[in-house]
Amino acid sequence: QVQLVESGGGSVQAGGSLRLSCADAGGIDSRFCMGWFRQGSSKQREGVAAIYGHGGSTYYADSVKGRFTISQDNANNTVYLKMNSLKPEDTGMYYCARRSGAGDCPYLGDYADRAYGFWGQGTQVTVSS
Repeated sequence: QVQLVESGGGSVQAGGSLRLSCADAGGIDSRFCMGWFRQGSSKQREGVAAIYGHGGSTYYADSVKGRFTISQDNANNTVYLKMNSLKPEDTGMYYCARRSGAGDCPYLGDYADRAYGFWGQGTQVTVSS
């Protein structure tokens, strides 16, 4: 059973860093893509980063490339999102998700969240200028 629980959110000033964690009590299965999404004031959920554990491939939205790093620790059943050089526009609720079907990660474009069937409750990130 997939049970995703996010943690690590908080309030930071611009330029600061945070590391988000997503623990799966049911155990991380490397056959399934794991992703991080965020929802800010625009109300549309945006794909931020994704990882396919089986091959080790990682994917990032253009807006976070070079600043965010996604990683997966199978031994601890946890997926991480390390966020550096944070900007006010990074503010939002961050969600961890697992793709519904096995296989590599879909493109992190519009409506990418539709491919993910399991979601955590979210953790809030607030970046002040």
